[in-house]
Amino acid sequence: MYAEFYGLKELPFALTPDPRYIYFTPSHTEVMANLHYGVESGKGLIVVTGEVGTGKTTMLRWVMQRLDRTVLVAYIFNPRLSVPEFYQHLARLFNIQNWESKSDLLIELGNVLESRHSRGLRTVLIIDEAHGLSTSVLEEVRLLCNFESDTAKQLQIILTGQPELRAVLNNPDLRQLKQRVALRCDVKALPNVEETAQYINSRLKVAGAARADIFSPGAVDYIFRCSEGIPRNINNLCDNALLNGFAASEPIISRAAVQEVAETFDVLPRVQSIEEREAPARIFQAAGRAELWAAGNGQGNRSGNGNGNGNGNGSASKGAGVLSMDRGQPAREFPAVTTLEPDIIFNEYPRLSESPTTIDELGTAFGRSGLGSGLGRGNNGQSL
Repeated sequence: MYAEFYGLKELPFALTPDPRYIYFTPSHTEVMANLHYGVESGKGLIVVTGEVGTGKTTMLRWVMQRLDRTVLVAYIFNPRLSVPEFYQHLARLFNIQNWESKSDLLIELGNVLESRHSRGLRTVLIIDEAHGLSTSVLEEVRLLCNFESDTAKQLQIILTGQPELRAVLNNPDLRQLKQRVALRCDVKALPNVEETAQYINSRLKVAGAARADIFSPGAVDYIFRCSEGIPRNINNLCDNALLNGFAASEPIISRAAVQEVAETFDVLPRVQSIEEREAPARIFQAAGRAELWAAGNGQGNRSGNGNGNGNGNGSASKGAGVLSMDRGQPAREFPAVTTLEPDIIFNEYPRLSESPTTIDELGTAFGRSGLGSGLGRGNNGQSL
């Protein structure tokens, strides 16, 4: 719908795992290298994990499209199989027909694997969504690893799944399978805004975009924050933002447009800033904070009646950022403040480079600011 409006030949942010749109991050490149090395060297069992939507299936399809025709690949994408269903599916994928029992199937499969291995051919079994496999099926996968020669595995098995696959392999009942894992790698999300911008531009370019500024920098930044760098989330946000932009006749997708989509899909950034999450507690009232900063900025004289109610005698000089103190103490310099701070907050931890303020110094400062004639006075004006 919006392709012609934005000068695109096709929709660039479809949720299908189209290998043409694969974007190689350092993480993806590392996984590809592990898969190539593992299959070529006959390592046996390879485990690939990654968060939901990070592009595992897209990467697998990219690999399968580029394998040599001599490589026989069986791809299982539905893990909800019983053991009999698993072997039925396996027999069909490897074109094994003459079998009636599990024993017959294993014999035929062994003959196929041995024949291919003797001719230097590779046979690969890929199981996607492997975190959903039952313990009994995973045990059968382990037993398939026993098809081997003296020097190499005859069947290369690739298990891909969500991070839960690690927990599955840590099951004590599957410790034998875990020990057979030769290579493990992880597909990571896009790490920063720059990678997200390159990912978006890469897909736009494949789709035939004539310009790379369809998304504003603010929009890209907000897309990264909402998606947490997960490609599938990025695709969904971009696709719907382009649709809304087309409806509003906006040639450039703004941050506001992305925010509207994020609100609709309930994917607003969930992590607050450090300032919001770790705001120190205030220890002075608003009036006290204003008077203290006014005194420190030298904004006029103040005096108190000294009646023991917290309003002490004293005056503040008008020097630029200098607070004069009586009782024979030298003047202390305060940082110049041009405007009153509406909210003065104090961190919980003191600065190590500064000596702690004594109670006498703090009391004197309070006295000169008109907050009292000293710190630690009782209701009758007596020192405590």
